[in-house]
Amino acid sequence: MSSSTDDRLATMTLGQRKHAPVPRSGLPRGPRGPAIVQSAALMRFRHQFVPWLRKRYGDVATVKLLPEGRPLVLFSRTSTTKEIFGSDPEVFHAGKGNAVLGPIMGAHSLLLVDGAKHKRARKLLMPAFRPSAMEGYRTVVAQLAREEVASWTPGEELRSLERMNALTLEVILRVVFGVADEERLARLRPLVNATVDVKPVVLLGWGYPALQRFGPWKKVVQVQRELDRLLYAEIAERRAATDLAERTDVLSQLLLVGQGEAQDGRGAGGEAPLSDEELRDQLVTLLLAGHETTASGLAWALYELGRHPELMRRAQQAAREGDDDHLEAVVKESLRLHPIIPMVVRFLMKPAVVGGHELPAGVSVGPSILLAHADPDNFPQPDEFRPSRFLDEEVRPNTWIPFGGGVRRCIGAGFSLMEGVEVLRQVLTTYDVGVVPGHTDRPRVRNITSVPDRGARVVVTPV
Repeated sequence: MSSSTDDRLATMTLGQRKHAPVPRSGLPRGPRGPAIVQSAALMRFRHQFVPWLRKRYGDVATVKLLPEGRPLVLFSRTSTTKEIFGSDPEVFHAGKGNAVLGPIMGAHSLLLVDGAKHKRARKLLMPAFRPSAMEGYRTVVAQLAREEVASWTPGEELRSLERMNALTLEVILRVVFGVADEERLARLRPLVNATVDVKPVVLLGWGYPALQRFGPWKKVVQVQRELDRLLYAEIAERRAATDLAERTDVLSQLLLVGQGEAQDGRGAGGEAPLSDEELRDQLVTLLLAGHETTASGLAWALYELGRHPELMRRAQQAAREGDDDHLEAVVKESLRLHPIIPMVVRFLMKPAVVGGHELPAGVSVGPSILLAHADPDNFPQPDEFRPSRFLDEEVRPNTWIPFGGGVRRCIGAGFSLMEGVEVLRQVLTTYDVGVVPGHTDRPRVRNITSVPDRGARVVVTPV
């Protein structure tokens, strides 16, 4: 499948997508530096750059991004966030706003398609995340979390990001791919980890296809070829399985699409079977979107609980008593205080008025998650880790937005929160969690996500 991989890496590259020039006059103010500098600042130093933008330019600012210096207008007002999430998806394209992910996720990815293609993809994936399916996944998550926690050594320093990455990857490989064979898991794990651990400079470099022959860009190509080879082999083998209807994993459910009586190749649901490329793209999307984001959120949660013994004891009580609402509040507060994704982006297909600004087609717009979550008007004392704000206080709509919003809200949001609750339950009923003395962690950008720079190190001791 190397030719298919190479075609995707070539055609999904940002530099191959030429757009009409965007008029610069009339855009909101922003820094004047070259696009390469602004892109690097937004990708690599976002936790300093984005707050500086607000301090310097106010609630709205324009930055220029590679490869063509195209403008991105960032907003921080809740009213504008609501406006963007509620806007016509035929004009506000989310898929084009996520184009930087194209070389990895592929043309059919739920995150990269718009219009009718997005409706179809979401319709096909929704059954895999319905409540009844989630209950089946909960059992798998709890068992895998129990096994992970049992492997920890009490009293020794633990990099919680590393352990949560290993656990959430295992969950995705079992729940989404349905892979249980250890030999196959051993081949998949390092390839997935190499795909996730892509530095911002490598992502920026996808705007220049010639770089794919050199250094880290060449390595990404090699990893993608091997990962695709394994995924297509798994898809082919699963197509031949006779027990798809009894399997609960997402891949098996997607393979059932289009199986039916209709003579035109469409099943009773009116949908044509998914091609191998469609299956591959949706699987990789679920893998990457549901792996590191959840792992980082859980790592930050353990780190913050370790820093606040009184909050840890309250969370332990919730874990013992089955108070899932409290455990979910811990996860939500972790995602608020430490946003994993910095912004939600939409690409304007037509001119539009956004936040009172008349903007031309070709401009990207989006609410800043970083600014929304740190705004004291949205969350009093925003620098404090306080899970109770999601239980005892009003969290207004469009202020807590780690999963985006509107018709493009992350399809796996419920799964992520469920997974977080089950993992915390297993950890907190087994161990007390404390931070390493003198250890302070800050966010670091890895690919498009933010992770604990020093791994969110903790020490666990038996309860």
